[in-house]
Order: sequence, then C-alpha cells, then structure tokens
Amino acid sequence: MFAYNAEMHIAGVRAQVDHARLGPSLLIASSLVLAIRTARWSREIDGSTSQPEWDAEVEHSVRIAYRVLTHLVAKFPGFFAKKDVPWYQPDEDESPQ
Repeated sequence: MFAYNAEMHIAGVRAQVDHARLGPSLLIASSLVLAIRTARWSREIDGSTSQPEWDAEVEHSVRIAYRVLTHLVAKFPGFFAKKDVPWYQPDEDESPQ
C-alpha cells in the first residue's frame, strides 16, 4: 500500500469532470423523463393510499436518466463542468525498482 509522504510534490493537474456538480443535472433529467412517461396518467391522486406504480416509475426514471448521463460523461466529457485534480510525483527514493 502507498503511504502518504509530506515530501511528495504536485507534478501537475488534470481536468476531470466535476461529479459533485452533476447532481442537479440528474435531478432535472430524471424529472423530465418522469414527466414524459406519466403525461397521460390520471390527474386524480388519492393521498391516503400508497401508489407503488408511482414509486416504481420514479425509480425507473432515475435509472434512465443516470444511464444517459453516464454515457454522455464517458463519450462527451467536454459538455460538463471540469475541476482540476492534482497528481503527485513520488520522490526519487520512493519510486519502484
């Protein structure tokens, strides 16, 4: 296992998709999928009973949106906000032999 050494220094940075900022995109996308899939459903909602079909539909909409977002991040990372992630270079005495 690699142990942290205070002697390591940043050798550079790489741009990486900022996954923390994708949450709102996933929320909006899954809401749109849910709205489209349930547009023709009855407007009558009985608040006193559980509606498992709604729960299943919400889960399915999130699954669809997540798969699409994952595909887009993998194929087109330039569409999304980036953050700089440092990468470290070990000292001479720590390099593998």
